[in-house]
Amino acid sequence: MELKVGCPVILLRNLNPPKLCNGTRLLVKSLKKFIIECTILTGCGTGEDVLIPRIPLIPSDLPFQFKRLQFPVKISFAMTINKSQGQTFNVAGLDLSVECFSDGQLNVALSRVTSKQNMFVLANDKKAVNVVYKDIL
Repeated sequence: MELKVGCPVILLRNLNPPKLCNGTRLLVKSLKKFIIECTILTGCGTGEDVLIPRIPLIPSDLPFQFKRLQFPVKISFAMTINKSQGQTFNVAGLDLSVECFSDGQLNVALSRVTSKQNMFVLANDKKAVNVVYKDIL
């Protein structure tokens, strides 16, 4: 991952709830060796400058354990519907060319934006296919 100043990122760990929680979007202001200085874009601390430290991460999917220091962020030009839950956006785009899993997921996606004029939807043949697996129910 190559970060640059001005790049939007998403926080992958809870650092200081409720201000710095998993899913909080940030804008990179400056990059240092052990700290990233960011501005909060979403949530209760919108507009605040924060410092994101490198934290120890221990992978659990390997047969052996090791620890490494890593920034708990990922570049975020887009996000999944599940990650957007609980957030509000001024403008949003929704790609429905890939099927939604359930009615609730589509509702969450459509309700993230402040006004319907600012929601842009991409759908094949002007139809949205909503998949519900009746076997699960």
